[in-house]
Amino acid sequence: MRVYLDHAATTPLRAEARAAWLAATETVGNASSVHGAGQGARRLLEQAREDVAAALGCDPIEVVFTSGGTESINLAIRGLWEARADGRDAIVLPDGEHHATTETAEWLSSGRGAQLRRVALDAAGSVPAETFASALPGAALATALIANNEVGTVNDAAGMAAAAAAAGAPLHLDAVGAAGILPVAFAAWRGAPAEPATGLVALSVSGHKVGAPVGTGVLVVSRHARLTPLLHGGGQQRGIRPGTQDVAGAVAFAAALRAAVAEREGEAARLQSLRERLVAGVGQGVPAAELLGDPVRRLPGNVHLLFPDAAGETLLFLLDMAGIDVSTGAACQAGVTEPSHVVRALGRDERAARSVLRITLGRTTTAADVDALLAALPGAYERAVASGARSGGAS
Repeated sequence: MRVYLDHAATTPLRAEARAAWLAATETVGNASSVHGAGQGARRLLEQAREDVAAALGCDPIEVVFTSGGTESINLAIRGLWEARADGRDAIVLPDGEHHATTETAEWLSSGRGAQLRRVALDAAGSVPAETFASALPGAALATALIANNEVGTVNDAAGMAAAAAAAGAPLHLDAVGAAGILPVAFAAWRGAPAEPATGLVALSVSGHKVGAPVGTGVLVVSRHARLTPLLHGGGQQRGIRPGTQDVAGAVAFAAALRAAVAEREGEAARLQSLRERLVAGVGQGVPAAELLGDPVRRLPGNVHLLFPDAAGETLLFLLDMAGIDVSTGAACQAGVTEPSHVVRALGRDERAARSVLRITLGRTTTAADVDALLAALPGAYERAVASGARSGGAS
């Protein structure tokens, strides 16, 4: 029996989402058709939109269904850039963002003339409020993670939204690692900016992170936002993301998100208790290990550890051989032998950035899973250190 501790990469499909998806596939009809079958599909789609809106604290018309977090992030950043106010060319970009964000911004910089205003993280992985706010005036747009997808540090989403509104800059928040785990309140965070098209205008969510099928997601787009679509034709979803809509995927996404929100408080407390058990056990079994990220303001199921003199890849392999699944970083970069850009953003060197493991707990995680990792980890660490010594170091 394998122990799965990589829930930040993807979490198991929820039974509610599976059942909702299967039931929705029995409905025949294109949701854009005007006949009875089409309108039946439309009702399912719009009910899903209302459920998602209730979970994310926005209006149903602001919910745009996508294929996942990467598409939502690309649509938000590129769409806001293309619709920017004349004369604005700066994108406010904190260090340590997900690659879907950084690579989109860098593409706009290299090919479209965007000027990147980098915001350095503090040593705990937070986006400093004052530095972020000072970079906003005159920006075409800003983007930031609600919670860092690697080290788990939680940022002040409401504060960043307020700063963007005060500076008159459109803001996109990446909620891929936060939705269903932390409270998300789009309308409350947005408030009433002086200019309707500025402040918090977009928020990205991924389906498979909350137990929905892979290939589902949402971009919340303020009804006042100026956003240029990436695709054209059909006019569905306010023209922001046109094309025939995936009714079954939307219904499954809504079911998963609804279930995650319903259990959020109790699950957060349970995961935090397991996290504390894990951190305490690592402290006893591998005293040299260091917890990265904010020790308090972090996702309840995130444990990101630096193991001195041990390559993260080696540790991952040894734990994998013991039947335990963990990660060295974001799944999008798994298998690529490069140091964690997030760890580097914390001010650590390349050697440290190659010596980390991300352990993420989820709704299927048990105390026995944590204990299995704690039993295997000391021996794996000793072997990884010895392997590094033989090969000339963890790097």
